[in-house]
Amino acid sequence: MIKTRIANYNDFTGVLSLQEKYLYRNLSEIERKSGFVTTPFTLLQLEEISKQNGIFIAENENNHIVAYAFAGSWKYFEQWEIFNFMVSRFPQLSFNNIEITAENSFQYGPVCIDKKYRGKGLLNQIFEEMRIEFVKKYPISITFINKINVISEKAHTKKLGWKIIDEFQFNSNTYISLAFNMKNSVLK
Repeated sequence: MIKTRIANYNDFTGVLSLQEKYLYRNLSEIERKSGFVTTPFTLLQLEEISKQNGIFIAENENNHIVAYAFAGSWKYFEQWEIFNFMVSRFPQLSFNNIEITAENSFQYGPVCIDKKYRGKGLLNQIFEEMRIEFVKKYPISITFINKINVISEKAHTKKLGWKIIDEFQFNSNTYISLAFNMKNSVLK
């Protein structure tokens, strides 16, 4: 049985291990077709995001971490230039006729699920864990996906119901920005 919850300090080694397993730079071209994460987090960065209750994990029956999802304020994510670029685009974007701002939205992601546990509803389960926590503060969630990560785009748009709101270029890559109404449960 898979359990999801907010991560604590004792989970960080498992999160970092899963991250290394699916980090873009550690995968072959063929392995990347199954999905990947691009943002490597350090132990210090995990400690900081956990102060916002911003790491969610899934554990298997042996208490091994088999998935994680991050969520946090734009202030936290400003340490990476791509997020500052995304925020700079907010004035020209809206979602459900609502202007997107750094105050009414937050960054969701990255999310990583061990290959053995994909396609079994775990994305919805861990996302719902995060949604319940973050809907307390934010009505809108924003994320981005590299256009070559087709598996992630399909999972978020088809399984979770995210809407594409923007496309942009950054560091010679093409990305899509997506938005999600935090009032909508993803569990059926």
